[in-house]
Amino acid sequence: MSQPILVFDSGIGGLSVLAEIRKLLPHHDYCYLFDNARLPYGELEEQELISGCVALIDQVVERTHAAIVVVACNTASTVVLPALRATLSIPVVGVVPAIKPAAQLSKSKRIGLLATPGTVKRHYTYELISQFADDCHVELFGSSELVLMAEQKIATGQLDMARLTQVLSPIVEADLDVLVLGCTHFPMLRDELQQVLGQGVTLLDSGEAIAKRVKTLLAETKSDEQVQEEDAHSNLLMQAFYTKAEIREGLATTLVDCGFSTLERITTINSNG
Repeated sequence: MSQPILVFDSGIGGLSVLAEIRKLLPHHDYCYLFDNARLPYGELEEQELISGCVALIDQVVERTHAAIVVVACNTASTVVLPALRATLSIPVVGVVPAIKPAAQLSKSKRIGLLATPGTVKRHYTYELISQFADDCHVELFGSSELVLMAEQKIATGQLDMARLTQVLSPIVEADLDVLVLGCTHFPMLRDELQQVLGQGVTLLDSGEAIAKRVKTLLAETKSDEQVQEEDAHSNLLMQAFYTKAEIREGLATTLVDCGFSTLERITTINSNG
């Protein structure tokens, strides 16, 4: 495997980011690491989140010789990046909620952020709002249940629309014109979210911006010869690693459909089944 791009998340949400990166870099090898044994991250204590993520990602980077790490999880990105960058010598890209483009796009200047409780309460999130959306009324909505609903949808193909409508009722009542999907799981529910919220609400996520950042960083760290060699490399390898004792058949099928040829459980001293 020639130095893959490693995408990390707590669950399947990062697949939405990986898909955007693959659009820009289709000739690359990829690893997808998801820490589903500790899902959802929004419920974890900060230090537990940091130590577990760093140990897990470091282990997989060493094993796969990854060229770059994408932390495709908003909750982890708000707290884990400094420790991870101090540990690794390769570039690390995090996810930033799309507050800035939401504020620029909004005509009513009423925008919302839908994220996990962990992301909603972080000081980092309030700094983003203060810096980029000080001319907007910003509503914050925290939900771990939507993370689990996205996981359920991918694993079983089913989604409780009545329950989704209940969860989203405060957002409907907030009368927004732009909603930031501040968790990478939420684009997995994009069609259903749009159905409940209506076409008058624009949904924004960070996937495309992350992909552009990854492409830029890889171009900076590789020679033209290496890039040309990878473009000619047709036998692409895609590996997926998970931390739970087992994964559902539906999820395994989804990963295979995404192109992953190997699925493997991986453990560290910080993970459990």
